Amino acid sequence: MPVIQLNVLLKSAGITHSSSGNFVEISNIAIDSRKVSKGSLFVAIKGSEQDGHKYIRKAIDAGASAIVCQEKADVPDDILMVLVEDSADAAGRLASAFYGHPSEALKLVGVTGTNGKTTTVTLLYQLMKQLGHRTGLISTIENIVNGRVVVATHTTPDPVELNALLAEMVAVGCEYAFMEVSSHAAHQKRISGLRFEGAVFTNITHDHLDYHKTFDDYIAAKKSFFDGLASGSFALVNGDDRRSDIMLQNTKASKHFYSLRRSSEFKGKIFENTLEGLEMEIDGLHAHLLLIGEFNAYNALCAYGICRLLGFEREVILTGLSALPGARGRFETVRDMNRGVLYIVDYAHTPDALEKVLKTIEVMKQKGGIITVVGCGGHRDKEKRPKMGAIAASLSREAIFTDDNPRDENPADITAAMMDGVDDADRNKVLIINDRAQAIKTAAKLASRGDIVLVAGKGHETYQEGMNGKIDFDDRRVIEDIIGR
Repeated sequence: MPVIQLNVLLKSAGITHSSSGNFVEISNIAIDSRKVSKGSLFVAIKGSEQDGHKYIRKAIDAGASAIVCQEKADVPDDILMVLVEDSADAAGRLASAFYGHPSEALKLVGVTGTNGKTTTVTLLYQLMKQLGHRTGLISTIENIVNGRVVVATHTTPDPVELNALLAEMVAVGCEYAFMEVSSHAAHQKRISGLRFEGAVFTNITHDHLDYHKTFDDYIAAKKSFFDGLASGSFALVNGDDRRSDIMLQNTKASKHFYSLRRSSEFKGKIFENTLEGLEMEIDGLHAHLLLIGEFNAYNALCAYGICRLLGFEREVILTGLSALPGARGRFETVRDMNRGVLYIVDYAHTPDALEKVLKTIEVMKQKGGIITVVGCGGHRDKEKRPKMGAIAASLSREAIFTDDNPRDENPADITAAMMDGVDDADRNKVLIINDRAQAIKTAAKLASRGDIVLVAGKGHETYQEGMNGKIDFDDRRVIEDIIGR
């Protein structure tokens, strides 16, 4: 841990204040009172569920030497209190300064959007490693510091964890870092204080309205990422998404587009889309990819555009992309060779993503039907439940509604809400089996040679959150066990 005088830290973070006695030495910075140790600077953040100002006394008792807050608090005379307008923004800037502004020593690219973030940043990480560059990854699946895996708990970590990760990347000589930027992270200012080489927008569809409340607020959270870019950065957006122009309205960054459907700087065209991969034209060159589906054509094209903007040659990028498998739990295939059944595990947990995956399978399947196993998360966006139920039932021969991560919500209420969206004509195609393992096993029993079983919603996850907390659970392991038997 670095040790820094508070006045130096505040100045480096660009935070002005009128407090005296700011020669306190800070050996730790924390936004969680449980992580406060002696000599800490505690930043009290007003969150959506918790208010850090309520834990100021606890932080002081744990050894905090100074407090940053946006509401005046009663603190002992020997504790320095720094009042700021927005403590969430201050936390990001302070964390960046505390760790020596690591983002400025990296070519950091952030990818935001409803779908495609994980695959895009994973492709970029894999490609840079293949080309011999020390690289970092921050994603929903995992965080990687030049090959060393760090378990991910959020799509975008809190600002202290995030800057600590970036500092570790700098320490081992990383040149590049690629990270997912969730709408929550942008709205909560977790990325404040970071310097991005580039920002990327993949698409935006119905999601996270449990948090953002309205679709306009969701769009605004994504847009704020681009609004904060410096003039030397680049902004790359999906030209086929009708809201791409909104993202660029107030950015200072240079503006770039990629597209499959309209003329753009980075243009792609699909020649063939099969379960063996994609044959495409990208930027005027022919390419064969191991990736499957139109959505992955967008992800590959996006990754290509980023690499071009980072200065790499066309042929080098496409040669590298042609060998990459994509991200774990994203249209991941498992074949039962004896029974002739193909299983697909995918993270699709929004109506748009589920529809795209099912339509991709429909186009590519040669015979047989589609059986879909899908659920919706508890205490998350409830409006998408009937929509996902309708999509799964209408685009499948048979559908099984089951648990996703019900958390402490009644699983039966979730599947009932999904059923509310199903047309009368499709209701006889749907089973409700709340035990997810049993739902997958039932789908396997229903499947015949040539069928495809889609297990959607959890993808890479190796746990399930229920009434009693987290338990070990992996869709792929259940499928492999079925095939093994």
